[in-house]
Amino acid sequence: MDHPLGNRVVGPDLPPRTGTIPSKSLTLNLNGTSFQGLRQGNTDLVRGTDYTISGNTLTLTASALTRLAGNRAYGVNATIEARFSQGAAWQISIITSDPPIQSAANGTTSSFVIPTQFRGDQLATMEATYANGSPAGPANWTSYKEFWSNFQPDYAANTITLKPDFFAEVTDGTVNLTFHFWSGVQIKYRITKSGSSVTGSPA
Repeated sequence: MDHPLGNRVVGPDLPPRTGTIPSKSLTLNLNGTSFQGLRQGNTDLVRGTDYTISGNTLTLTASALTRLAGNRAYGVNATIEARFSQGAAWQISIITSDPPIQSAANGTTSSFVIPTQFRGDQLATMEATYANGSPAGPANWTSYKEFWSNFQPDYAANTITLKPDFFAEVTDGTVNLTFHFWSGVQIKYRITKSGSSVTGSPA
């Protein structure tokens, strides 16, 4: 059975470090269960003050998010649990992030690394298309490429590696990449492949 909470990460509406934090809503797919409440550690969050529930919509209030975000350091500031009438509690991460920043790179089809300052965000997926808009790389019926086998983020190293399996099915020329992050931010990057040589820069 699918878990009742379709989206477990809170973060797209948190400001970058400063400013007023708005409320944030998540859609619940209850699948026959009922929502029982939210908890942080051993403390229950207060319905009506910290959150509201209306039908399938769970809304964390601005005041609760401001408290949970704390000093708004990049990354996960707090984790809370959504509890239901059956099944395990679901983790919700309160995340502060700024849009990631990528830099130019040179490499080869066997070793190509894009410098990426994630700034608290996390990579969700990557799209790859040729200049004419057709999908590039493996599984060429879709522009979305396979996580890990085609591309791999390293948050500690601040890099995204494009894997040899990806380049094995890319023709020479320009490829437009779109990196989708959990915050909702999309970053454009352009690479050019010539034989085994690859160059890249923000688009």
